[in-house]
Amino acid sequence: QVQLVESGGGLVQAGGSLRLSCAPSGRTFGALAMGWFRQAPGKEREFVAAISWNGGTTYYPDSVKGRFTISRDNAKNTVYLQMNSLKPEDTAVYYCAARQSTVAVSTSALYDYWGQGTQVTVSS
Repeated sequence: QVQLVESGGGLVQAGGSLRLSCAPSGRTFGALAMGWFRQAPGKEREFVAAISWNGGTTYYPDSVKGRFTISRDNAKNTVYLQMNSLKPEDTAVYYCAARQSTVAVSTSALYDYWGQGTQVTVSS
């Protein structure tokens, strides 16, 4: 079993930056591919970023490409999501996810474990 705890959400003005962190526990972090998803009120959960077990492969949708960066520090058992040039449409609850595979994917159904989520609000 893997427990995921996100942190770093909050309120920021448009154009600002936030960094989210996620610290999995209960399983060897290096064996897990990790992802970030978000869900805004009234909308479906949306893929934001994914990273392979060693950080060698990352994926982003066009909506965040060039603004968001996913990274991981396996020595610290932590995955990060650096969010720059934030827009009001980035407002959502952001979820960290882990899958029992070394391969990063963008499909939420392929992730095995989920955090509780952290709120990100971008004001205009």
